[in-house]
Formats: sequence, structure tokens, C-alpha cells
Amino acid sequence: MTAARHEVCAVALAEAFRGDGEILASGIGVLPSIAARLARATFAPDLLLTDGVATLVEADGTPSGWMPYRAIFDLVWSGRRHVIMGASQIDRHGNQNIAAIGDPRRPKAQLLGMRGAPGNTINHPTSYWIPSHSLRSFVAKVDVVSGVGHDRAAALGPAGRFHDLRRVVTDLAVLDFATPDRTMRLVSTHPGVAVATVVERTGFPLAGASPGEVVPETRQPTDEELDLLRRVLDPRGLAAKEVAS
Repeated sequence: MTAARHEVCAVALAEAFRGDGEILASGIGVLPSIAARLARATFAPDLLLTDGVATLVEADGTPSGWMPYRAIFDLVWSGRRHVIMGASQIDRHGNQNIAAIGDPRRPKAQLLGMRGAPGNTINHPTSYWIPSHSLRSFVAKVDVVSGVGHDRAAALGPAGRFHDLRRVVTDLAVLDFATPDRTMRLVSTHPGVAVATVVERTGFPLAGASPGEVVPETRQPTDEELDLLRRVLDPRGLAAKEVAS
């Protein structure tokens, strides 16, 4: 079976949860949520999933237990959660902005606000899903810091010891921070995407994207994963609305 771009992204996001063990997988948004369920249904059966209110659910949405919302905070503060959040802006250190665009004293646009981003990023593993990889999103410096990046976590000293940014998945590529200075690195490009396209749409230098460096292609979904995505996890094709195939 041939995979569409959004299905490649779903698998790349699911891979963020590989090896996490028995923790709460929180996917914020359509594709991250589908990805968490895909991981649970395939290679990460110990992941916990919720309906966002008070019920633990299986990968197909079937209720399996009770977990009131207040218990989420116990998991957050103990580090037993991996969240995939969005980012209106992100910089090479992983600082994330979902609060406002422009000068914070007089912003051009008011966004979500800080929400849970500060607590998420300093307490437990965090990854990001950015459906439109562009110079507007990948910036040299974010206008407001909502989620804490590696440079600011280091400046926190012991208070930043649990900081753990895992990966960034976009409609073009997979990125991480596995460099000596913990800045963003190009891990793979999705099928049909040139490295030059990713570089052109990133507002800062990317490790791993220099001329002559070999950049792998993001892995394609297996037939089993495609069947799960199309028949069980996303039968209405909601994920396709987030990414152009």
C-alpha cells in the first residue's frame, strides 16, 4: 500500500513514544492523538491513553479504566508523561511559542497563552508537531517563550534537570536535538522532500543538513500500520486535513 504524507507523519510521531514504557502518552491535536494510539496498538502496548476527561482508553477508544483529570498533574510532576504539543514558533534550541506573535507588550496576534507548556517542558518528555514547516514557524528567536528550550533549561541549573525534548515532526521532516550543543538537527526528510526545501524553510542553521551530508528518508508505514490508520484509528480521514499529501 502507498502511504500519503499525513500517514508518514503519523508514524514519525508514533515513533516518538518508542521505548517510553508505562507512561501517559498525550497527543494534543488530531495527528498526535492518532500517533499515540498507533504506538499503543503496535510497538508500545504499555502506554496509557485517556479520553482527555476521566477515562483511560484502549487504542481503538474503548474505555479501560478510570483516571480523573486531577491525576494528570501527579503524572506531569513525576515525569511519567510524554506530550506532543504544537508550536506557533520554535527556535534552534527548542524554545516554543504558543502565546503571542510580535512584541509581547503590543502583540500582532494573541494565541493560546502559556497553557501547560512551561510545566510540561521542565517536568517530562516533550515532542512537537508542526504541520506547516515554514520560516514563520522555525525562527531565529521566538517572540515569547512558552515551552522551555535547551539553552534556558541549562540556565535553570538543578531546576531544569528533568528537561527532555525528544523530537520535532513537521510536514517535511523529522528533527531532534542530538547534537553536542543540543541544537536542532535534521534526522530525516519525508518521501519526496529535498533537504534543500527543509533548509530554505528554516530560519536558522540546521545540524545534519550541510552539503554532502547524507540525510535518511523517514520510514514508510508498514502495511499493518496503514491498515490500522485507515480502518481503526482514523477511518474518517481527519489527519489528511492537517497535511497536504
